[in-house]
Amino acid sequence: MIRIRRLSSTDTSFNEALAQLLAFEDAHDGQVDGDVASILADIRKRGDEALLEYTRRFDRLEAASAAELELPHDRLQQALHDLPLDQRNALEEAAKRVHTYHAKQLTQSWSYVDPDGTLLGQKITPLDRVGLYVPGGKASYPSSVLMNAIPAKVAGVGELVMVTPAPGGTTNNLVLAAAAICGVDRVFTIGGAQAVGALAYGTAAVPQVDKIVGPGNAYVAAAKRRVFGVVGIDMLAGPSEILVICDGKTDPDWIAMDLFSQAEHDEMAQAILLSPDARFIDAVAASLARQLEAMPRKAVIRVSLERRGALIEVRDLDEACAIANRISPEHLELSVEQPEKWAEKIRHAGAIFLGRHTSEALGDYCAGANHVLPTSRTARFSSPLGVYDFQKRSSIIQVSEQGSENLGRIASILARGEGLQAHAMAAEYRFMNKPAIADTHGSSES
Repeated sequence: MIRIRRLSSTDTSFNEALAQLLAFEDAHDGQVDGDVASILADIRKRGDEALLEYTRRFDRLEAASAAELELPHDRLQQALHDLPLDQRNALEEAAKRVHTYHAKQLTQSWSYVDPDGTLLGQKITPLDRVGLYVPGGKASYPSSVLMNAIPAKVAGVGELVMVTPAPGGTTNNLVLAAAAICGVDRVFTIGGAQAVGALAYGTAAVPQVDKIVGPGNAYVAAAKRRVFGVVGIDMLAGPSEILVICDGKTDPDWIAMDLFSQAEHDEMAQAILLSPDARFIDAVAASLARQLEAMPRKAVIRVSLERRGALIEVRDLDEACAIANRISPEHLELSVEQPEKWAEKIRHAGAIFLGRHTSEALGDYCAGANHVLPTSRTARFSSPLGVYDFQKRSSIIQVSEQGSENLGRIASILARGEGLQAHAMAAEYRFMNKPAIADTHGSSES
């Protein structure tokens, strides 16, 4: 039995109940934050020496020098070669689909010329070097490598440096094989806040990067938060989320398993169903209870669903879409007839899965779209990770002689209105024999 919340949008207390359900305080553990601050400061001060000490302490990995923590390229290729054929084929097909999708995001530089000959434009430049954090050891997240490395490579990033912990010297062949497929340039067997610090500040062995992407534990998240500004980061992600809108005509076992698929991530994950069909909600609740015992991670699923899950009866699908926009979920499934129609009503979601056969799990691995998505209602203003996160834009301005007079007069007026005389005179010098003389009221003679 799972004690999952049952809510109804017709209840007078529904708005308050929904607000409580969505409330998530990303409270920083004071001890974690303090430990991370000390580690980062130590890495910044002592570099490789500190990195080696923390790697020995936390990962039980001995190395005579930090250079020994870098894996040779042939180790990645060997991992790929050693994979069972079905795993290799699956990785390569997933990588191909992810590459095809992200290639369509590639942005080009552009420019145009005004009638007076002034050229304006935008120059697109890839980042020079990006750091990719991948959980390691017994954990296996090759999909994380694909989703972070491929858009960076498509963007044209010059060098991709991956860090992944190897507790006791244990590396994961799937993760290393994915790195080989994606063309990761360098791989270091380091993890935790010390790996983030090494990437952010650079050491003798680990190069400084321009941006750090990829998931990690509380120490990794706290470290990324602290180094933001020194380097860029992808996002500060919260627990995984799924919201399913169903008209009641999908197999309830499918929907129950879709809710499980996110609840199994961790105890703070959130899984919510919205449906106007009360009998269908009952069927999903029964399916959840029936299928739970067969789940290897049933303890995690139970806590997740009981703590932050909900089955919500709504008046109709229009209301369901309105509530979905309020929730702004990481993953949204529209398991309804004519899903394209209802998708038009969705304004806030990290990824939208259309139709009964589109399980969110496909998006996690191989559909092609990125699975790094905004959480904790940040889909209201944030987007999935993509090629654009690994490119930056520079404005291009080339003013003609005629344009310098046209624009200079405008700039002069506005600059003097702001009380910035040097700005005004810098513009005026280009089109006047001598700078305008300001009167006591700040106006200029022409």
